[in-house]
Amino acid sequence: MNYYSGKSILITGAASGLGRLMALEMGALGGNMVLLDIDHDGLQAVKNEMVGKNISVTTYVCDLSDRQQIYETTSQIDRVDILINNAGIVTGKYLLDTPDAMIEKTFQVNTLAHFWLVKSFLPGMLERNSGHIVSIASAGGLAASPKLTDYSSSKFAAIGFDESLRLELRKKGSLVKTTIVCPFYVNTGMFSGVKTRFNFLLPILKEEYVVKRIVKAIAKGKRRLIMPRFIYTIFPLRLLPVAMQDSILDFLGINKSMDDFLGRQETKT
Repeated sequence: MNYYSGKSILITGAASGLGRLMALEMGALGGNMVLLDIDHDGLQAVKNEMVGKNISVTTYVCDLSDRQQIYETTSQIDRVDILINNAGIVTGKYLLDTPDAMIEKTFQVNTLAHFWLVKSFLPGMLERNSGHIVSIASAGGLAASPKLTDYSSSKFAAIGFDESLRLELRKKGSLVKTTIVCPFYVNTGMFSGVKTRFNFLLPILKEEYVVKRIVKAIAKGKRRLIMPRFIYTIFPLRLLPVAMQDSILDFLGINKSMDDFLGRQETKT
């Protein structure tokens, strides 16, 4: 029996991109999938696809920027063994060009939804002394770049959320696990138009590859997954003077990566 067999697995942002692929992969491994997304049609299409593969699946249309709607939805779900906070949005504009409402929504979906979902399901996990909380953050939560002020800030916050939660669980002596995932740009369409200067160091990641790494990391109980490995260089880079750090990020092309950003209308991960 594999790690996912028989477990109730909730994935947000499951109508497309990484969420959809994770649902299919974990469902094929025997997981009982619970999928949340604001996209009714996309969610129904995923459900139909999974039913056709004899995968156990339940779907809920839910606006993750609405705390009350999250709580109303989670009250209908009896048990979650693995919670994957995957949903996210990106504006891709300079700060002064970003509407206030979009800044607020970015934090509501990318960060605050993690709080409401964890508060909904962590009590049950603590009672059973088992469970797994996964936060899909971003390499943008480790090193920012222009045109990502709201997105990177929300992902920095998601990383901080995971770290503090991990330490709280450790202090309680709980067996509930956490995993933080920080990939570089992924070709889901969410970051359409982004570019990388050195593809051999910082490739635009294929979503199938990212999903396989995530599925494997969760099953192994890995606490942190950063892709590609070159991203780990950000940690020693932080020790350098700011001007030197900025110059290195210029050289690597990070600070120009969003120059030709297009994105998509439906900006879910």
